[in-house]
Amino acid sequence: MTALWLGVLLLAGVAAAMAPSGQDEDLSMPGTESQKAFDLLDERFPQSNSQGAEARLVFQAPDGQRVTAAENKAAVERTLGSLKEGEQVASITDPYETGAVSKDGTIAYSTITYTADAVDLTGPTKSSLEDAAGKARDAGLTVEIGGSALDSDEEPGGTTEIIGVVVAGVVLVLALGSLVAAGLSLLTAFLGVAIGFGLISALAVPLGLTSTVAILALMLGLAVGIDYALFITSRFRDERAQGSEPEEAAGRAAGTAGSAVVFAGATVFIALVGLGVVGIPELTKMGLAGAGAVALAVLVALTLVPALLGFFGRRVLSRAVRKAGRPGNERTAAGRPGLGTRWARFVLRRPVTVLLIAGLGLGAVALPALSLELGLPGDESKSVETTQRRAYDLLSEGFGPGFNGPLTVVVDMSKSPDPQAAADRVVTTVRGVDGIASVGDPVLNRAKDTAVLTAVPKTAPTSGETKDLVHALRGAVSGAESGTGADILVTGTTALNIDISEAMSDALVPYLTVVIGLAVILLMVVFRSVLVPVKAALGFLLSVGAAFGVVVAVFQWGWAADLIGIEQTGPVMSLMPILIIGIVFGLAMDYEVFLVSRMREAHVHGASPGEAIVGGFRHSGRVVAAAAIIMTSVFTGFIGMSNPTIQTMGVGLASAVAFDAFVVRMAIAPAVLALLGRRAWWLPRSLNRVLPNVDIEGEALSRHVPAAVTVPDAAAPRLPVDWR
Repeated sequence: MTALWLGVLLLAGVAAAMAPSGQDEDLSMPGTESQKAFDLLDERFPQSNSQGAEARLVFQAPDGQRVTAAENKAAVERTLGSLKEGEQVASITDPYETGAVSKDGTIAYSTITYTADAVDLTGPTKSSLEDAAGKARDAGLTVEIGGSALDSDEEPGGTTEIIGVVVAGVVLVLALGSLVAAGLSLLTAFLGVAIGFGLISALAVPLGLTSTVAILALMLGLAVGIDYALFITSRFRDERAQGSEPEEAAGRAAGTAGSAVVFAGATVFIALVGLGVVGIPELTKMGLAGAGAVALAVLVALTLVPALLGFFGRRVLSRAVRKAGRPGNERTAAGRPGLGTRWARFVLRRPVTVLLIAGLGLGAVALPALSLELGLPGDESKSVETTQRRAYDLLSEGFGPGFNGPLTVVVDMSKSPDPQAAADRVVTTVRGVDGIASVGDPVLNRAKDTAVLTAVPKTAPTSGETKDLVHALRGAVSGAESGTGADILVTGTTALNIDISEAMSDALVPYLTVVIGLAVILLMVVFRSVLVPVKAALGFLLSVGAAFGVVVAVFQWGWAADLIGIEQTGPVMSLMPILIIGIVFGLAMDYEVFLVSRMREAHVHGASPGEAIVGGFRHSGRVVAAAAIIMTSVFTGFIGMSNPTIQTMGVGLASAVAFDAFVVRMAIAPAVLALLGRRAWWLPRSLNRVLPNVDIEGEALSRHVPAAVTVPDAAAPRLPVDWR
């Protein structure tokens, strides 16, 4: 088995090495008005690229001077002249001919359009742009570069993810007490991640997979890979503590903890694949890549981990157990119950108090989520150290805040009896909309059947007023359609961002409903209970709400933003809520399954409700806590990257996992189960006959393999064991 996986790793590495490197693509959403307009522009203006790269060279004269002064004007013209011979340059505007000079004469700009998208611009093209700006600076001007031309230069990077892995390794050693066991979990996780990363790299070009897709797969694969290996290893050690031989213990671990891993991985897989229903290609790719990474982690955990456990035998046990010369029971020290047991008994004594404190605490953390604003931040959200942000500020200063987010009105006049009259009426209509600062003259294509005009808002691209303006503008131009016979579409980067954000908001509740419904059904199958799944779903809502509260507090309100390198606050990226929900759903079910399955196992074997809760924590509490710390550490490690998408995911996922594991599953869940008592495991007979039996407790396995003699645990409650 080990040789087989090494062979797969080799093939994936060779495929990745031979494949061309992938490139990021523009975010799009088929079916929206903005995307329809872009598609129409590509059809009617084939000589141009509606979503091609664009750069704005912004010039500012020295203090007390004007850019219209002879010396400064000559410097600007020399700068622009040096760009005209570029292979990918489509057009360059002269600010003095187009009137692109501020009213006070201190700021001017030139727009350079390219024949290729930003991701396809060559190194020499970008270098010539930066060299031209440098020449103008040498002449005494302040020059900054805005637009999309330099966006692809921002590669996500950082070293904090290594710290997360180091923390995970330390936690594994402390939790397992064995370097071999800890190394085995890390090694198998890295193997799965390496194979997944190799496959994504090999498929990057044919499938259009971006760097963000690859990093998400890396993040998820590493986190769940370590956790799944830890769960199976821990169950193996428990079976060895019961006196089983290595091969038998590995089989039992695969049959019990392995079943839980399959279910937990399936929930993550389904939730991530379900992201495709939203209709955004980039989100679909992220979901599929993440689901593939999780599927690989499950396969590695089910096949390679048991094989290695059987091979290493006693070496995966803790040093103290190996010295004792027999498997032994390592859950207690000097007869004292473990921390998990003591905590479970504390919750059983005060379930109402624990439930109120934990529930109200998470509710308070979730309150900022009520102010959640979605958007696709642009140059205004970048660091003030970047030239794009400084160009944005200069343009806002010289031409108004709305200048950085112009709206494009596309008029399809192919069915209009009088195209010119139609274009003139649209211009008049747009100029009459409140909130429009200026409207440019319409530009016609060669066939004279399509006109394009630019409308500049008075407000900034990400402001609520601009969002209202887009809706008002679309309402106004729809009235002009009936009288002219033309089809009128409002687009532009600002309008596209607004359309995507609204689509995300509209899809949030339906997606959340589907995810919760799926959680209830799957958990009902596993735990043969109605109330346990409902409790799990409500806990999931609490942890997700609290995670959104943290994201809003950090990325919108700026709380602790300096600690993670966030210099500019703004709307939360539109993709984040649905993406976080999809990922956290599966991860939350991980801890629910691994903790409650041991309670269910004890209940099936005759334990009382209280004994079942204590037994679940005694067997799985420490492991679930270690797994949560590992996963939180891995996600936190990605916060240090420069990519805002990855930073937001890191904060959201790390906080969600911490809240779900330590508050929902460790406090709220046992408190609710304690209050419910035996009613927690109630299932109507009709459902019991219909639902399939997944046997996550391993009863069928126990009937075929005789149980080993259990070493008594003096500190643990006496649970009757019935292997039947």
